[in-house]
Amino acid sequence: MNEKLALNDDILMKIEKPARYIGNEVNAVVKDRDSIDVRFCMCFPDVYEIGMSHLGIQILYGMLNSWDDVWCERVYSPWVDLDEIMRKENIPLFALESQDPIKDFDFLGITIQYEMCYTNILQVLDLAGIPLLATERGEDCPIVIGGGPCTYNPEPIADFFDIFYIGEGETQYRPLIDLYKKCRTEKTGREEFLRRAAKLPGMYVPRFYETTYHENGTIASFRPTEEGIPARIRKELVTDMTDSFYPMKPVVPYIKVTQDRVVLEIQRGCIRGCRFCQAGQLYRPVRERDVEVLKKYAMEMLKNTGHEEISLSSLSSSDYSKLPELIDFLIEECDKRHINISLPSLRIDAFSLDVMSKVQDVKKSSLTFAPEAGSQRLRDVINKGLTEEVILQGSALAFEGGWTRVKLYFMLGHPTETEEDIRGIAELSNKIAATFFDTVPKEKRVNGRVQIVTSTSFFVPKPFTPFQWAPQCTKEEFVEKAYLTRKAISEQLNQKSIKYNWHEADVSVLEGVLARGDRKLSQVLLYVYNKGCFYDAWSEYFHNDVWMEAFEACGLEPDFYSHRERPLDEILPWDFLDCGVSRAFLEREWQKAKNETISPNCKQACQGCGAARFGCGICVEPRG
Repeated sequence: MNEKLALNDDILMKIEKPARYIGNEVNAVVKDRDSIDVRFCMCFPDVYEIGMSHLGIQILYGMLNSWDDVWCERVYSPWVDLDEIMRKENIPLFALESQDPIKDFDFLGITIQYEMCYTNILQVLDLAGIPLLATERGEDCPIVIGGGPCTYNPEPIADFFDIFYIGEGETQYRPLIDLYKKCRTEKTGREEFLRRAAKLPGMYVPRFYETTYHENGTIASFRPTEEGIPARIRKELVTDMTDSFYPMKPVVPYIKVTQDRVVLEIQRGCIRGCRFCQAGQLYRPVRERDVEVLKKYAMEMLKNTGHEEISLSSLSSSDYSKLPELIDFLIEECDKRHINISLPSLRIDAFSLDVMSKVQDVKKSSLTFAPEAGSQRLRDVINKGLTEEVILQGSALAFEGGWTRVKLYFMLGHPTETEEDIRGIAELSNKIAATFFDTVPKEKRVNGRVQIVTSTSFFVPKPFTPFQWAPQCTKEEFVEKAYLTRKAISEQLNQKSIKYNWHEADVSVLEGVLARGDRKLSQVLLYVYNKGCFYDAWSEYFHNDVWMEAFEACGLEPDFYSHRERPLDEILPWDFLDCGVSRAFLEREWQKAKNETISPNCKQACQGCGAARFGCGICVEPRG
């Protein structure tokens, strides 16, 4: 078979959405192979529509392609229909831009956003003809490098990667690629390149570390195996967001994707300190982009893409200090161009509701609150910083403004949760419905009643959060909690106005196992993949029975990783990483949670989390 390939018309006619695989999108970058030194393929291990919506890949794709000596291309997990054909026809996985096999590249960079995509990583490697285990790769294989939030506990997938990049991607890719070019000139070979790469800031090369275990399965030690390899790896961080790279010409897909719009990242980090939230800890400290730069970026990106919508990206947009100025500018400019503005992550207050009424067809949309817990006691445990009074006041303002649909997001299974807390979910939903009837006169109720959509997910403890030591509920406990929630809602006066949705419990338990697991889990991943499991994030392709079979076959117990509370002196699989917040801070917050004590947000008072050592963002700005 010819190694240079493209899917022929016969194959394209057999698959759903062939536009996922043909490349040539607006702003896709094509370079002359003979004029570049390093070929890099950036992978999102999920279907095209989700991967194309990921801002991180757009940033790295644009940054790498801004360098004359590098050509960065893209690849996504083939959907199950094409996967079957590729295996049958022996077609190697290829990059979109050149249609060249992935195995011909120097680097394969995989962004890892969600634990349930781990089997898709093995699918990508397998279809590319790259040995799944890093130790079995030869000089003809790309360097497989992982990045993204899941790399803050890389151990369950450590056997499949050559390098993990810990932290934000803008800072160390240039030194890494320069090192690669130097090693290639010197003909040092793969092993020596990886040895040198392990000494660069933020780079974790698993082959140079070893783990020993106690008889009870907990970690006894974790250490480098060679002199000069760092015992602890600190995350990489962009200290100046305004001057960092941002893609002015993001790739525009041919088909509708999950986020089909210009995305304007206004800041990184979050001041709020919710104790269950991993992103809120990993991306500390909060760093803002200059508002004048954002105005310029917005207009440039709209011009270069033709998108008809722009969205502000942030963990908490309401906390951006220049938000009113930025929104006033966008409303004025976007109105002229008939561009819609999307404003996620806003607190529901008078300012936000006023803004939303100006920028969206609000009669067709719903408002979203995320109380996360049903009672004030439990909201204090998780440090949500949202009171029932604020929620009901926001609801009343919304109903007065014409909204008739509210989405509520809660989590079941938080540490210390009681049946009373669970009933609080139903009671709060009922109070919001009652607020509608109290606020809106009968003659003004367009559809007769309000619609409250109450959704619960299941709590998953994550590394580098104050809840990293917490036990996770079993599947049976989660199902019982969902049943109690549904029953409590059915007992409310306004139950006909409340619709209840809940997530699958077995997926959440497995996510918890993979989130806090160790290197032993790689054998479980290999087992389930060899049994045909991938696209586990998609319920129609998730086979919990195969996973349970794998744990048994490998002699491992899921409850060991998920259901036990971990003592504070236990070595955790990710303890060799430094995410910026200190272990002492996380321990303090874990104790505060048990005491039902709240912590002020970063703008109110510094909590001494450790992020100040980066010398940037809110840590060095005046508070107030």
